[in-house]
Amino acid sequence: MSHLFDLSGKVAIVTGSSRGIGRAIAEGLAEQGARVVISSRKQDACDAVAVAINEKHGQGQAIAIAASISDKQALQHLVDETRAQLGRIDILVCNAASNPYYGPMAGITDDQFRKILDNNVVANHWLVQMAAPDMLERGTGSIIIVSSVGGLTSSTVIGAYNISKAADLQLVRNLAAEFGPQGVRVNAIAPGLVRTDFARALWENPEILKRVTSVAALKRIGEPNELAGAAIFLASDASSFVTGQTLVVDGGSTFGAGL
Repeated sequence: MSHLFDLSGKVAIVTGSSRGIGRAIAEGLAEQGARVVISSRKQDACDAVAVAINEKHGQGQAIAIAASISDKQALQHLVDETRAQLGRIDILVCNAASNPYYGPMAGITDDQFRKILDNNVVANHWLVQMAAPDMLERGTGSIIIVSSVGGLTSSTVIGAYNISKAADLQLVRNLAAEFGPQGVRVNAIAPGLVRTDFARALWENPEILKRVTSVAALKRIGEPNELAGAAIFLASDASSFVTGQTLVVDGGSTFGAGL
């Protein structure tokens, strides 16, 4: 059955892949044979990850193209340069996101709310529309949006972020319906609390950490590498009949085990 997860010959763009979950996903895809495009805001950070992947898997397995998700022209350059250097796009992982505000909804500014929605929802829409035409023409491809269990629950401190992640889940469903007849699949991954720099404000808070782990079936938070398998599954032929779905990877925290 190992061939089901083989990504040899595939080209994958992974945004926000210079660290954390995005890096783990990019490394996992490369492990299965995909050529990966490392992308985040800073070129030097992208270069470092690409070098590490190439040292492990061979030269040419990874390239680095910096792009800010808030910059539509930069995202278009990311897609155009990927096509120019690697010839095609088979897998798109929209992982990059932002959350400039921590606190109750009553305190968020309009600019902060707009930034969250623009970077976490609109930017994904842009990137999909830029990358999808190749896939639709060939009649095959996999698009993965990294959402969050926050899109399924509520929060008193990251409410706006959760709203954006819920919107991503609906974006996935709509795109799956539109692209399905042409053979392109669209799915979401919803991580629980994972030990990343992005989520540091949550897991370094003893009260929040205790609350999350006490109800989780596995009684712990996740590590970035534990998200790679979900992405490999959704990117590969192993999930050829899966589209429009959200794969929750949260150690069993959202169903409230132990209450």
